[in-house]
Amino acid sequence: MDAPRAASPVDVHEVHHARPAVQVARHAPGPAGTPLAPAAPVRRGRRAPVAPVAHVAVVIPAHDEEELVGRCLTSVLDAASRLPAHVTVDVVVVLDGCRDATAAVVARFPGVRTVETRGGNVGRARAAGVRAALAATRLPADRTWLACTDADSQVPACWLTEQVRLADAGADVVVGTVRPDPRDLLPHEEQAWRATRVPGRPNGHVHGANLGVRADVYRAAGGFSPQREHEDVALVAALRSAGALVVATDVTDVLTSGRRVGRSPGGYAGFLAQRFPRTAVAAAD
Repeated sequence: MDAPRAASPVDVHEVHHARPAVQVARHAPGPAGTPLAPAAPVRRGRRAPVAPVAHVAVVIPAHDEEELVGRCLTSVLDAASRLPAHVTVDVVVVLDGCRDATAAVVARFPGVRTVETRGGNVGRARAAGVRAALAATRLPADRTWLACTDADSQVPACWLTEQVRLADAGADVVVGTVRPDPRDLLPHEEQAWRATRVPGRPNGHVHGANLGVRADVYRAAGGFSPQREHEDVALVAALRSAGALVVATDVTDVLTSGRRVGRSPGGYAGFLAQRFPRTAVAAAD
């Protein structure tokens, strides 16, 4: 794993592209869905009662994701459309040193805002996206919810409604599960992976592709650190140390790319490569 690098003005450059706030067609609230069993609180530290969420900011870092970012944004906007009408939504894509057509794909989605960074550092990219999102709202931080996913991921329709439900029930942080796209796995790999999952029993692993946090708690913990990988794990560790109430769930299970070479040295792609090593012959098949 590469050592974290300190931020510098040379390799971090943010360009904020102001666009109208995202407009979503609201769906009528549906059934509550699968009960959270168990919703595992890690630590209780927040005073009760909590302020209900009034604003959701979705932050999505992207580095050369022209093939998958459209699928991601379609799913995020669908999830946003299912929030109650009184909850406002802002979607920010961080174009992190993109050299392909990612920006052009994002531009097809009216209201989705972009921030540009350079340096290929996902920790800095997520932090830049959060800064842009918080700067754009006048609502207090304790009523603002930050939802994080990745440009190679597809969120379920209940992704935001379930996070907000848990937040309004007292959660400071929501840690969700992810699953690899079966199209990227060999049959025996998919079977082996499914054997590790027990529905209704979230494993509590931290994934930047499925993470939510209340903005005031995020700020108190220092936010995302400038790490090339595992910035999500570091943030949740800091949140836990600060006494945040962390809830794990598999209700919001997110589909993510099953590729073996990721946009950071390790991350989920590195995990899959280690978990399911392939020979040259197997990879070709």
